Amino acid sequence: MTTKTTTHTKEVSTSNVPISAQALTQFCDDYLQANAFKDYSPNGLQVDGGRPITHIVTGVTACEALIDAAIESGAEAIMVHHGYFWRGEDDTITGMKGRRIRKLMQHGISLIAYHLPLDAHPIIGNNAILAKALCLNITGALYPHETHPVGNIATCTPQSADDLKATIQKALQRTPLHIPSYADNKPRLIERVGICTGGAQDMIEQAAIMNCDAYISGEISERTTHSARELSVDYFACGHHATERGGINALGELVSKHFGLPVTFIDIDNPA
Repeated sequence: MTTKTTTHTKEVSTSNVPISAQALTQFCDDYLQANAFKDYSPNGLQVDGGRPITHIVTGVTACEALIDAAIESGAEAIMVHHGYFWRGEDDTITGMKGRRIRKLMQHGISLIAYHLPLDAHPIIGNNAILAKALCLNITGALYPHETHPVGNIATCTPQSADDLKATIQKALQRTPLHIPSYADNKPRLIERVGICTGGAQDMIEQAAIMNCDAYISGEISERTTHSARELSVDYFACGHHATERGGINALGELVSKHFGLPVTFIDIDNPA
């Protein structure tokens, strides 16, 4: 089976000056305020390839296909949103995880990953990038007590659910799954939207508490359908992968501009 990939190289005036994995990580740590987050996996440098970096590959998930593409392109570093060493997983480096890490080490490729910091960043975060693409104006946090919110509330020009669905489809190049919720069996206009990319479908209850007309995330569970109907919140499941391409792509462009190094975004096709 052939894995479909899409590549995009950010064109820059390269300095031809290699950087270390530590310097790259420190820059990203500081920009994303990574230390402010209590996350489900370590943020920053996860695998040190031990080589100076002259070319970086970015992607959503550090799967084997992305590693193979990085090897083929001659990159010395991979930056992703979904890395390794998740809370609750087996600590041993065996099986699939062992194969991935072995390839990284054998080819001297560093792996750098940012999870929640890349969701929450107000400029290049996944939520911020997606909101901009959907013409939504972020106005606050989905959970008001959060200093660095991983979910947001946004407003938009009053529109029908069909109009919002069409905007999502155009922006992400995939048709979202829409679970409608009609007050008094009548479609309503949407102008207040909760948004949290990835696997945050259960935050729909918080969206209802915050008086959102609709909630946008990546995944859907069986229970989400009933929640949308009973909470009177239109739900749009737009794809975990599709909603989280923006942040890592934007981080790569920022890194490319700052260090003057080529950065190639490689999109490993994922329907989930």
